Amino acid sequence: MVIAELLALLSGGISYLILSVSSGQKFPPPLSQQRETELFSKMREENDTEARALLIEHNLRLVAHIVRKYYSSQAGQEDLLSIGTIGLIKAVDSFNRKNGARFATYAAKCIQNEILMAFRAQKKNQCEVSIDDAIETDRDGNPLTYVDVVRVEDTIAEDIDVRWKIARVIRYVKRFLSKREREIIVLRYGLGNEKPITQREVAERLGISRSYVSRIEKNVLSRISDYLEHGTDGR
Repeated sequence: MVIAELLALLSGGISYLILSVSSGQKFPPPLSQQRETELFSKMREENDTEARALLIEHNLRLVAHIVRKYYSSQAGQEDLLSIGTIGLIKAVDSFNRKNGARFATYAAKCIQNEILMAFRAQKKNQCEVSIDDAIETDRDGNPLTYVDVVRVEDTIAEDIDVRWKIARVIRYVKRFLSKREREIIVLRYGLGNEKPITQREVAERLGISRSYVSRIEKNVLSRISDYLEHGTDGR
């Protein structure tokens, strides 16, 4: 996983989603079928990262809907939103339109599977579980059981590694970046309560050139990569 995506996971989707759910903000509107198809084509054929980001952002409401519907009484809502967002990102990256399924249907299963695996990891430390055990009860009183959710390959070890790397990235941003570097990275990747913005928007907000923003961002991402790989500041 590239450094930029680690930073995006820190907040881009997740903190924006948490903020929207807790404050009642409106999510970006759903994409039309035509627009969704166009973005998937750009992402696959042109490796367009902006198209990928739009597909994630405009489907965040699906994560919130699933968490509210099935897990409204569950503790740790922010964790569930984070886990569900990881499922959404995996859905965007693995979706194949040729299979004929609607993306929303496919993404919902991926989101539920990601949350399911988190519950399975918790229960493994407590006792043996049955596939008929109820995970949660929806608003109509109907239980959601493990057998109701389609299983996927277990990625718990990978997810733990991602969270560990994210924690290290946060420490690096706080300890090693200059004030200007931190401003640029925070705005670009939406750290804290900010929503991620483009290099051009960062340049306009800080009164600097876009090329300067690009140069600083590239340098910082390279240093963070060295830090994660070698444990050094990279300068």
